[in-house]
Amino acid sequence: MPNYKLSYFDFDGGRAEAIRIAFHSGKIEFDDHRLSFAQFAEFRQSTPFNSIPVLEIDGNLITQTNPILSYIGKLTHLYPINDLQALYCEEVMSAIEDISHHLVKTFGLKDDELKQAREQFVKGWLSTILKGLESLLIRSNDDYFCDGKLTVADIKCFVQINSLTKGALDHVPTDLVESLTPKLFAHFNRMKNEPIIQAYYTMRTEK
Repeated sequence: MPNYKLSYFDFDGGRAEAIRIAFHSGKIEFDDHRLSFAQFAEFRQSTPFNSIPVLEIDGNLITQTNPILSYIGKLTHLYPINDLQALYCEEVMSAIEDISHHLVKTFGLKDDELKQAREQFVKGWLSTILKGLESLLIRSNDDYFCDGKLTVADIKCFVQINSLTKGALDHVPTDLVESLTPKLFAHFNRMKNEPIIQAYYTMRTEK
């Protein structure tokens, strides 16, 4: 078994959370290397793109969230074998990354500037992407985004919606998903009861 070391910020959520859940689901041992924001300033200099998460596999550094998640998903049977279903999976994960891409532009802003930027984000890109994700869920005609079962796409979506609904982001209404995309919100609530997800957060609370 290779040695895995996943480096990301020291909080639950964000881009690495679905990777952590996938690792845990497959009982694959990995070094969950959690960085403070102060530590990140120095650590980022050792990464190819000055960003995290990064995954070290036997000392070889791998970047980019979705390829890492897809890889771990394949190891843990959370990624589709069928090529079309894999395409659907990648589509969902890429759309969720777009949320992070646009959200990051508001980081570092303060007071009225932050409020205006977040409100524009909510009305614009966030609403567009949430509606798009709901349409992808409807396309599957199932409880899951693809493959008729839980995949890393569902886990990644859960992590993102969880962040939006728990009030982690100032000036983003916690009821936005429920009011704008009720089917996507229902998917989020189903994911809460998935044994893989429940087991991970139970483990986190017990630490």
